Formats: sequence, structure tokens, C-alpha cells
Amino acid sequence: MAQAKQDMGTGSIKKLMLQLMIPAVVAQVVNLLYNIVDRIYIGHIAGIGAAALTGVGLFTPILMLLNAFAMLVGAGGAPRTAIALGQGDKKQAEKIISNSFTMLLLFSVVLTIGFYAGAPVLLRLFGASDATLPYALSYSRIYIAGSVFVLVVLGMNPFITTQGFAKTSMLTTVIGAVINIILDPILIFGLGLGVRGAAIATVLSQAVGAAWIIRFLTGKKTILRLRRDYLRPEKQIILPVLALGISSFVMLSTESLLSISFSSSLARYGGDVAVGAMTVITSASQLCTLPIQGICQGGQPVMSFNFGAGKKARVKEAFRFQLTLCGAYTCLFWLLMMLFPGAVAGIFTSDTALIQYTTWAMRIYMAGIFAMGFQIACQQSFMALGQAKVSLLLACLRKIILLIPLIFILPHVLPDAVFGVFLAEPVSDILAATITTITFFARFDKILDRGAAKV
Repeated sequence: MAQAKQDMGTGSIKKLMLQLMIPAVVAQVVNLLYNIVDRIYIGHIAGIGAAALTGVGLFTPILMLLNAFAMLVGAGGAPRTAIALGQGDKKQAEKIISNSFTMLLLFSVVLTIGFYAGAPVLLRLFGASDATLPYALSYSRIYIAGSVFVLVVLGMNPFITTQGFAKTSMLTTVIGAVINIILDPILIFGLGLGVRGAAIATVLSQAVGAAWIIRFLTGKKTILRLRRDYLRPEKQIILPVLALGISSFVMLSTESLLSISFSSSLARYGGDVAVGAMTVITSASQLCTLPIQGICQGGQPVMSFNFGAGKKARVKEAFRFQLTLCGAYTCLFWLLMMLFPGAVAGIFTSDTALIQYTTWAMRIYMAGIFAMGFQIACQQSFMALGQAKVSLLLACLRKIILLIPLIFILPHVLPDAVFGVFLAEPVSDILAATITTITFFARFDKILDRGAAKV
């Protein structure tokens, strides 16, 4: 543990961050494969591919809510753990990890029961038609039954990364994704299970990932151990974790609300083909947002530790490096989406009409995605510095204050209603990124001057 502290506090910032970021980015991209591989295979099922792909896409709001509860704990607990380590309090750090694990199990029980029972009504609400509902329901109920594994993998993996074990964290998702990729064609096509086979493959792969995490956190290699004595939730431990994680929860849960808003509006103005296009676009956009989340996930332990240790210059250097990487990546991604949207759409479906529609829609939707690098880099840095309130406010800004209202307003203002729905995304991306970046730079020095003791 002493070596880990010395590296975090005195080693080369860029070298240290790259050591943590590269595995985190790989883990995020591989984790994305869980859903993308399912959708690619489903979209190419003979005869029903387009309807099945649209149906599975309608499960996205529930998927996002499951992820939101996982990150409420993981994104809130990991920075608290790193700050405690920076202050030299190992017992506090282990209490945070153990309490967080218990909360994830409690959430999983409640969510499994609620979503399993409510799936038919919810999927109709999200825009499922008679043609797409059977596929949506078949996929969702199997996935929901295994949600405990999803919550453990997503919620506990940040506690491995925050200790400096980025490669181990990466292996969690790599192992699960490889199993998923192998099982998908066997279950979907080989055994003829179709959409149900894709869901079963995902649940089984997540179960292996959850077992891997628990084994590591109770083993000898970890610095901080998951301890039975600390599993009982303590108010003074878990409430600060949830308070800090609430901004990530809002980001992901509003992603669910956002998905509902898009699906219902597109179903009204453009029908199943527009909803299908949105399924493809959402999958593609995650290839932008998840890698920059990985960059920030790798940068978080370095910023949090040095903030806890009172090393302002190192925190500033870490932030500058993180912002540069995020901004460069999203600008490159924007360029690729503007030039080759049709090629991206063709990966997910062989339906010519859906490919043509998606090509048009993707250029509109992705027009402002270059700004996401600045938005996420600054907001996640607020998280790393323990700034729960401002991070929550900025999480609400892009989606609740800007994007969701625009989805419903612009179709009534512009001649082409579907164009208006897709245009809401770039308008809100650019506005939110501008406000978030200005806010961060205005407050950064003041936060560093106050120090971790005031967080």
C-alpha cells in the first residue's frame, strides 16, 4: 500500500494516468460490447432483424436505470475511498467498500422485483408496438432476472480501479465480454433461441464477471478488502457515498428518461423505422461517451488521492491531461460520424431502408458530439474532487433542463418534426458543454484552496 501511495503522490502524472486510463478505456469499450454484440447479431436475424432490433432497443431505459443504481454506489464510493486512502485512513476506505457492496445487493432485490413485474406496461410506455413488444419483453425479462450480476459488476469494479488495479478491473469486463461474444451466436442461431439467447448470454457473462470481482476483493492481492465485519450499512458511511454518487445516478437515470422521450416522440412522428434508427445511433454514440468515461475513471484516483493529500499542482496537471484527451477523442469521433454514418449503420442491420434512414438521422444527432469531451471531463473532475452538489446540477443541465424539453418543443417549431427531435441533441450538447466548462474553470482554484477537509 505504501508503494501505491508513493506512486499516486509523487510519480509522473501522465505516466500514472495512462497506466490507469488505458485499461479503464479498454474496460469501457469491452463492456459496451455486451450490448452492441447482442444488437449486431439480433439485427441480422433473418426475416425479423429490424423489428427485433427495435424491440431490444426499447429495453434501453430499464437498462440505463439498472446502470444508474450501480453507479450511484460505484461512482460515489470510489472517489470517497481514494480520498480516504490519500488521508491515510485504510479502515474508513474498507468500510466504504463493504457498505457499498451491501447497498448494491439491496438495490438489486428491489429493482428485479419491480422491473420484472412492470416490464409489459413500461415497454408499451416506451413506444413498443404490437410488432416489437414480443421481442422487447423476451429480452428484458431474462436480463432483469440477472440484474444482481449487472449491479455487482458495474458498482464494484470502480473500487478495484481506484486502488490502482486498473488491469484487474479491465479483466472483469474483458472476461465477461469474451464469454458473451462466444455464447451469442451459439444461443441465438445454434440453439435457435433468438432474442432470448442474446439475453441469456449477457446474464451468464455478467455472472462470471461478478464472481471475478468478489473473489478479487476478498483475496490477498487487493489493498482494501471486502470485510464481513463492515457489511452492515452505517449511516455516516453510506450517506456521503450516495450524496456524491447522485450526480452519476442522475446522469444515467435521466438517460433513461431521455431514451423514453426520444422513443415516444420518434414513434409518434416517424414510426418503427425512426425508433430503429435511434437504437443504432444510441449504440454508436456510446462508442464516444464510454471511452471518455474510461479516461475520467482512470484519472479519478489520481485527482482524488492528490486532492486528499493537498497537492494542488498535481491535481491541476491531472485535470489538464484528462481534458486534452477527452476533447481530442470526441473531435475525432465527430469527424468520423460526419463522414461515414452509413458504414456505421450497416454494422447493426442489413435492412436497406433502416440504413438509409439512420445515415440521415445520425449526421443530425451527432453534429455537436465534439463538445461531450469538455462536458464529461469537467463534470467528472467535480466528482473526483468531492463536489457532489455542483456535479448534480451540471448533470441535470444537459438532459433535464435543455435536451428533454427541446425534444418536445423543436418538432412543433420546425417544418420537419423528426428533424426537430434529432436536432435537440446537438443544440443541448453544445450549450451544456459551454456552461459546464466555464463553471469548472471559475471554481477550480477555490476548491483546491479549500482542500479535501472541507468536502
